[in-house]
Amino acid sequence: MLNRDLALNIFEGFSIQRWTDLIHPFEIVEMDKAAEKMVLAYIIGKCEEDRGNFVDWTWMIYASLFDLFKKIALCDIKATVQQILKKDYAAEYAHLNEWVVEQYKSLINDDELFSMFAEYERQKADESAIPEKSRLASKILSAAKKFATMRELQMLMTVNEPERLEKINKELLADLQGYLDLTGLQLLMTRQRSYEFLLKIEQLRFQIRWNQTPRVPKTSVLGHCFFVAIITLLLCRSCDVKMNERRIVNNYFSALFHDLPEAVTRDIISPVKMATSDLPAIVKRIEDEIVGRELLPLMEPCFADELMFYTSDEFSNRVIDKDGKTLNVTWEDLNEKYNDEQFFSVDGRIVRIADHLSAIIEADSSIKHGITSGHLEYGRKSMLEHYKKGEKINGIDVYALFHRIVGEEMQ
Repeated sequence: MLNRDLALNIFEGFSIQRWTDLIHPFEIVEMDKAAEKMVLAYIIGKCEEDRGNFVDWTWMIYASLFDLFKKIALCDIKATVQQILKKDYAAEYAHLNEWVVEQYKSLINDDELFSMFAEYERQKADESAIPEKSRLASKILSAAKKFATMRELQMLMTVNEPERLEKINKELLADLQGYLDLTGLQLLMTRQRSYEFLLKIEQLRFQIRWNQTPRVPKTSVLGHCFFVAIITLLLCRSCDVKMNERRIVNNYFSALFHDLPEAVTRDIISPVKMATSDLPAIVKRIEDEIVGRELLPLMEPCFADELMFYTSDEFSNRVIDKDGKTLNVTWEDLNEKYNDEQFFSVDGRIVRIADHLSAIIEADSSIKHGITSGHLEYGRKSMLEHYKKGEKINGIDVYALFHRIVGEEMQ
């Protein structure tokens, strides 16, 4: 079950500054880097699947969570120091990983998840321990991480003297050479349309949520999307249903891309969307039209249809049946009729719960830091009152969950 301490620990990813010894042209934080890494992993992974290779997406999405856990625990140790430890002081590096896992023992009340985390850290200390079926996923994730770092470096180049970045740039380029057998990375490195698609998505790093009010910490739309994906993954584990792996992966990536239209439309805040009864549907229709015109042509054929499915009607429970038809379905149907690998299903209502929970934490965290406003107070209050007491949505008592996360007594 997702608890307050774990949720707030993950939220710390918005406060961890990257490249702190360089001039920043914009806020560069760990949550945004993690988000871009997973967008890249999706692009590269889908290209590998298109070549007929198996990608262990389940391993990859949990790895994204566990990598963030470690980054939060070791935020004060530079990556280069960790790399030297791993290469030259293997035993000490293994002990460090054990220490990281121990920091989460009191935060993770899901025994299976904690065991998975411990096992993942053992695998990272000795990569030969990574299961054979997961090694391509691990390679894709490493390539995505390095390319995401490269993109940050390229943006930093606009405001820093070349001498400060030259050595890092050469090292990154050398590292990326070992991954050029991945078709998706080739497309990105040679700046094909996948690169243009990434540039559009990167705009979400520059768009700040709650833009009309001061807030601490600030959160970008892209970082928010990754936070929602992680919360979605954890909420799926809170349901009293054993979901098939494909469904869990679909839920994660639906959450990761749920705000993709804002790359071309920008964020329209909820009070404006709800100004009239018909406006939400009209705004959604306009978003879909713009996405079809400006983003769809930049998507590779191997993932375009899937990504459009993820972003269309993103907060509804839905499934693609055996005939290729998209159906809106109930929670009961998802579990009784479509909880099988042969169906392409998404718990859109869980994604919506995670989206709302993210908004509550964003508002509540700032209020408790002493930076507040009418917008934040109203947003927090409206989200807490949005769901009825005792009502379960996709197996989740949302009212109880939200009050538990903000540490507020239920009325």
